[in-house]
Amino acid sequence: MEWWADEPRVPAWTATDDDRLRGLVETHLPPGRPALILVDGRSGSGKTTLATRLARLLEAGVVHTDDIAWQHHPIDWTDLLVTGVLQPWRAGIGGSYRPPRWVTKGRPGAIDVPTSRVLVVEGVGAGRATLAADADLVVWVQSEPAEARRRGIARDKELGRTRAQAEDFWVEWSRFEDPFIAADRPWTRAHLIVDGTHPDNDDLTRLAAGPLSA
Repeated sequence: MEWWADEPRVPAWTATDDDRLRGLVETHLPPGRPALILVDGRSGSGKTTLATRLARLLEAGVVHTDDIAWQHHPIDWTDLLVTGVLQPWRAGIGGSYRPPRWVTKGRPGAIDVPTSRVLVVEGVGAGRATLAADADLVVWVQSEPAEARRRGIARDKELGRTRAQAEDFWVEWSRFEDPFIAADRPWTRAHLIVDGTHPDNDDLTRLAAGPLSA
């Protein structure tokens, strides 16, 4: 079966219910101050699904880096996330954030800046070294290449693209994603590794201890 170059594959997973998952995650979160969780993984890996689950279990806020990156740059958005979301969240200042391209392109709405003690940031590159240094928990969502691609193309078709457009978008996005992940290797600093594409019972999360090293 095809696998990602240079990324170690987890040999065995532990199936974990929500109560055990919550308890395990909470061991990484310090009491009495804001706690940041970064959920990273390749496109189509299941990051959003996991982030949504963690937010529910921990009563946490969620920010999607795709919203930060919209019409800006697929990978180079760290400064926007830090100044627009993380700094006000750490200061306990809730509200909303409209990235510069939202303003210039006329996109309605805004990104919610939560006041929750726990914040989950999910997206490709969320666990990068520059952000992980200030995070309390980094999770890498491991994915099978074929299933990740199938999911990504299906998602883009749901957004209104044709099959051909979705495939072209996948290839274009990969031009940015693949070299960044190969260089950054976020699984080497992840506290937990989660199986994002296994078709087991949705009520269980399959995970392994991190980090992974090659």
